[in-house]
Amino acid sequence: MTRPYLAEKISGIIRQLGIVLLIVEATKADDLDVAFASAAAQHADAIVDFGDSLTYVEAPRIIALAAKYHLPANYMFRQYANGGLSVYGADVGDLMRRAGSYVDKILRGAKPSELPVERPTKFELVINLKIAKALGLTVPPSLLVRADDVIE
Repeated sequence: MTRPYLAEKISGIIRQLGIVLLIVEATKADDLDVAFASAAAQHADAIVDFGDSLTYVEAPRIIALAAKYHLPANYMFRQYANGGLSVYGADVGDLMRRAGSYVDKILRGAKPSELPVERPTKFELVINLKIAKALGLTVPPSLLVRADDVIE
C-alpha cells in the first residue's frame, strides 16, 4: 500500500527492475479490508508499506491482513517485526537521539528555520524467519548476514 506520490517517485526504478507496481490505496481504516482483497485479486506477490499514519496506527490489523492473504510484506518500522516478514527503514531510536541535538540548539537560541534538514543516516533491516517459513519462503544467507536482527 502506498500513497500516489510515493508510487510515482519509485515507479521508474521499479520499472527498470521489471517489477509491476500495483497501487492499492487505503485512506481510512475502513478501506484496509478492501485494499488487501484487491491486492490479492490482482495477484500481488508482496506488499510494501511506506508507514503513513494510518498504517502505523493500524499495524496489528495490517499484519493480520497480510497473513490472511498470504502476502509477504515489508514495513518501515520495527513495530511490525514480530508479525511482518521484514522491516527496512530508518532507525527511529537514532532519529530521536539526533532530534535531541536540535532541541538543544533551539533551546540555546538557534532559529529552527535556519537549522539544516537532515536525512536519516542509520537504517535497520529486520527479517522474521518464522513468517518466512509460514509463507514458504527461503531467505538467502547473503541477506541474513546483512540483517541487523533476525527473528527465529
